[in-house]
Amino acid sequence: MGCKCGSQVILCNLPVRFDTYRGCSHGCRYCFARKKNEDLEHIQRDESVDSLRAFIEGKRGAETAWCDWNIPIHWGGMSDPFQPVEKKVRASYECLELLAATKYPFVVSTKGRLVADPEYLDLLAKCNCVVQISMVCSKYDKLERGCPSYEERLAMLKTVSGRVQRTVARIQPYMPEVFKDVMQNIPRVAAAGAYGVVVEGMKFYKGKPGMVKVGGDHVYPLDILRRQFTDIKAECHRHGLVFLSGENRLRAMGDSMTCCGTEGLEGFRPNEYNLCMIMNGKNPQPTERMKQVGTGGPFKTLNQSAGSGRRIAKQSFYGLMQEELATKTEYHRKVFGLEE
Repeated sequence: MGCKCGSQVILCNLPVRFDTYRGCSHGCRYCFARKKNEDLEHIQRDESVDSLRAFIEGKRGAETAWCDWNIPIHWGGMSDPFQPVEKKVRASYECLELLAATKYPFVVSTKGRLVADPEYLDLLAKCNCVVQISMVCSKYDKLERGCPSYEERLAMLKTVSGRVQRTVARIQPYMPEVFKDVMQNIPRVAAAGAYGVVVEGMKFYKGKPGMVKVGGDHVYPLDILRRQFTDIKAECHRHGLVFLSGENRLRAMGDSMTCCGTEGLEGFRPNEYNLCMIMNGKNPQPTERMKQVGTGGPFKTLNQSAGSGRRIAKQSFYGLMQEELATKTEYHRKVFGLEE
């Protein structure tokens, strides 16, 4: 097992993810990982420190063969690396020791108390990283019963902000009903020392009144999110925070199209050759490695028809990205908010 890169490669500038655990005890009622794993409460170790070391040393697997530079890893894509079980298992601590020693760039997303634990924070302080703490507002506490409260996470944010390069408050998943709460919390997030916030609307698998369908998800209408994001962005700027949009349909609203909060940090070179950047008129260029046959591994998750694996094996990352753009233009125009 190594660092993974699947369907996110067409829409995300940091699509390579790493997870030290499978399963999660947070019990968030809205969690998208539930769709992929019904038995989330059964927590197991996932990727190992050895697989992380291999990636850091430049060894690439089928899904990451297209990437020949030190692309930042997103740690905590499907499971929280600092959930309570970590105190006993210490799989994430092992990886932190390696990341601190190598200074390899990464972004970590968490709601777990351990991110502010002195033992862990001392290592994070030695790392080349951006720490994202997921925190929407106190009204979500009843949806996140296994997590620290919003107020505790705000205190964690303040503790961590003083020790690492950057912290970002993840206002994800966002619901328009809590707009006023989010606006009231922005000065508090700024006072806690955050670099910025990243906001992304809630996605539902079942339709609800007033929602629209985009791809396989039911989402909030674009005009509602755009109006509220505009106000949130203005309030962020008023308090010296960077505003980032994790919402695929509104990515260009962010102060950077790389919505993880890594813009301008030394060593954090993202992959800009993706459909989100292309369709927003950014004109990114593929690398020479991306043009080589056999680098299209991530596209297997987007094309699972019979025989697609053999066909993809004979193609390049660049060719498959272009094919995805050409054959599903209207679909992607909706995904990226260019057509309502």
